[in-house]
Amino acid sequence: MKIDTFKVERWMNDYEDDAVYNLGETCIDSLTVGELLELAGEDPDSYLTGLKDTRLTYGHIFGSPELVNGVAGLYRDLKGENVIPTHGAIGANEMVISAMIESTDNMVCVLPTYQQHYSIPKAIGAEVRILKLRPENDYLPDLDELRSLVDENTKMITINNPNNPTGSWIPTPTLKAISDIAARVGAYVLSDEVYRGISEDGSYMDSIVDIYDRGISVGSMSKIFSLAGLRLGWIASKDKDVLHLCLERRDYDTISCGMIDDKLASLALAHKDKIFERNRAILEKNRRILDEWVNRTPQVHYLRPVAGTTALVYYDLDMPSYELCKRLIREKGLLFTPGAAFEMEGAVRIGYAFDSKLLKEGLDKFTEFLEEEK
Repeated sequence: MKIDTFKVERWMNDYEDDAVYNLGETCIDSLTVGELLELAGEDPDSYLTGLKDTRLTYGHIFGSPELVNGVAGLYRDLKGENVIPTHGAIGANEMVISAMIESTDNMVCVLPTYQQHYSIPKAIGAEVRILKLRPENDYLPDLDELRSLVDENTKMITINNPNNPTGSWIPTPTLKAISDIAARVGAYVLSDEVYRGISEDGSYMDSIVDIYDRGISVGSMSKIFSLAGLRLGWIASKDKDVLHLCLERRDYDTISCGMIDDKLASLALAHKDKIFERNRAILEKNRRILDEWVNRTPQVHYLRPVAGTTALVYYDLDMPSYELCKRLIREKGLLFTPGAAFEMEGAVRIGYAFDSKLLKEGLDKFTEFLEEEK
C-alpha cells in the first residue's frame, strides 16, 4: 500500500537529534522512572526489586485489569472492557482507521491535525473530505461546513481534541453538535485525545465517548502523562462493533503490549492526580512565558492556545516554513516544526511544555534570527 510521507514524523526523525533548543517536543517534561516512583509514593528499591522478579511473558493480552480500569477512569462512564491497549496512540489511530474504513467510504477530517487521520484513509482508497480549521473561528470546526460535507456514505468524522498544532479545545456544546451531525448519517466520530486531561481551570474535559455512543477516543501515556517512552496508548469506545473490529485487527499488528510498560502505566494511572498537578503547573508557567514573548515580538502573532502543549505561531518573513526551520536548526540550534508539515504555511509549531529556561532561551534565539532578517 502506497502512503504519503508522514511530514511531521519525518521532520522530527531528521532533525531532533541536532537540536540544542528542542521546541519541537510536544510531551510535558518527561518523567524519569525514579520521578514516577516518587510521585506514586513508592520506595524505588522495593519496587525495582519486585520488578526484577517479573517473568517477561506476553503478559495480559488485552491489558492488565489495573491498566484498562485505570484508563476507563479517565472517562465519565466507561468500563475496562471498553478499552483496547495499543502501541501508542499512533498504533491506536492506525488500528481504528484500518479496521473500519473501506475504499468505498468517505470520511471528514479536520485540518490541521495529525497526518494519520487523512493519509491512512487516502492510502486505503477512501474519499477524504477536509474541514479546514480557521483562526477567525478559534480553530474550531465550522458546523455548517461540516453539515455540508457529510452524506449517507460518510463512515467517520475525525477530530483532534485538543488540537495539534493549534492548542484549541472543542467545548462540550460543539462536541454535542458534531455528534448530532454524525448521528444523522450514522457516522462514527474518532477523536484523537492524546492532549486531553489537563484543563486550564482544573475542570473535567469531556471526551467524545462521554457524549456519543458511536464515539471513539484515542489516548496515550505520552503527552499529558510525560511517559512517551512506555509507547502505550489505547482505544476507548462503547460501540461493540468498533471494539470487535479493532480487536480483529489487533491480532495482526499488536498481540499485546509490553509487561513493564503495562506495570508502569498502571502505576501512573493510579496516581494521575499527582502527575496532573505537576504537569498543570508546567503548562501554566510556560504558556505565560510563550504569551509574553509573542506580545513583545512584533514579527510574530498567534491565537493563544487554551489546551494541549503546542501553539501555531505565524511569522512575518517572506520565507517558506521548511526553509525557515532548516536555517534555525543550522544557525541557532533551534528546532521548531514547519507549519507546512500541517499544511499551514507561514507558521511554525512550537512545543512549550518542558524546561522553562530552555523554552525562554529557544524563543530568544528565534528573536535573534528575526532581528537579523529585518
